[in-house]
Amino acid sequence: MELALQQARLAPLVGEVPIGAVLVSDNHIIAAAHNYREISQDPTAHAEIITIRKAAEQLKTWRLTNTTLYVTLEPCPMCAGAIVQARIARVVFGAWDPKAGACGSILDIPSERRFNHRVQVTGGLREEESRGLLQEFFRTKREALAEQRKLSKSVF
Repeated sequence: MELALQQARLAPLVGEVPIGAVLVSDNHIIAAAHNYREISQDPTAHAEIITIRKAAEQLKTWRLTNTTLYVTLEPCPMCAGAIVQARIARVVFGAWDPKAGACGSILDIPSERRFNHRVQVTGGLREEESRGLLQEFFRTKREALAEQRKLSKSVF
């Protein structure tokens, strides 16, 4: 999880929301990434999706069996679906996402019995640190926006 947090800490440096992901197999890192939605203007460029794509390319297979995905925020429906489709064995995440989480908060895609693959999920690992990165990022954005508004009012 520390490596996922490191990825998350890199994201704000390039204007991205601080979410990081790392895929591991047998204690070896296969792939890691943070969000790239703003950079790429791609709504699918979540940390999990990029990590899964990198891992599939690295391993030369879309079947990422016997792997664990560590991510700092509970995966959304798109990412949870990709996790199931990639046959990832386990997901460990930091902060729960009560607005978009699909690994137990709003939906529980990884344990849906109608799918042909189920994923073991553990939530809340280093939750406070993961949530803190997100809260600080959005607090800073709100403060910058308030400052811009204040400046624009003083100009006119």
